[in-house]
Amino acid sequence: MKLTKKGHACVRLERDGQVLVIDPGAFTEADAAVGADAILVTHEHLDHFDEGRLRAAMEANPAAEIWTLASVAGRISAAFPGRVHTVGAGDTFTAAGFDIEAHGELHAVIHPDIPRITNVGYVVDGSVFHPGDALTVPDRPVETLLLPVQAPWSKLSEVVDYIREVRPRRAYDIHDALLTDVAHQVYGRMLGPEGPGIAGAEHTRLAPGDSVTL
Repeated sequence: MKLTKKGHACVRLERDGQVLVIDPGAFTEADAAVGADAILVTHEHLDHFDEGRLRAAMEANPAAEIWTLASVAGRISAAFPGRVHTVGAGDTFTAAGFDIEAHGELHAVIHPDIPRITNVGYVVDGSVFHPGDALTVPDRPVETLLLPVQAPWSKLSEVVDYIREVRPRRAYDIHDALLTDVAHQVYGRMLGPEGPGIAGAEHTRLAPGDSVTL
């Protein structure tokens, strides 16, 4: 499986000529989802869900499909009848040849005065987990954690403890568009050997466009 980091919270997974894209939101490249056979969206916030990017991908590939929560599906399903599927926690399905499990139900708390919305994370092929905007711990081991490293709803100590609890072999940063180059260095040190320790996981930051083979 080839994993390519796109802008912010978006990643692209490729295997056997099929392409799966997760969370092509407004902070990622305009063509981030173009060429996808399947798209997963974790929740409705603009940095994860951008209607224009989804439309571009669906129009570029008439066979492409989307799996997402009802709150997102309701905003785009009418334009693509039969190609947008609603999912929730506990669901399993196949998308672009990848086996997907849905984990989690709610977005992390931003502030007590802000109502929580739905959010679902996706385990891909039993090994890669994208949690969206929540520190959901899947009820199964995963080798690769796509780590929301910075957000208005998180702090570094929670990120460290999250990796410790999930215990992946490796963690790659996502949700990082608001960080400066200096901030990336600080977070990298804290999540590396100089930091408090993340239970033996290998932490790596991929710049947008960088790829690894899993």
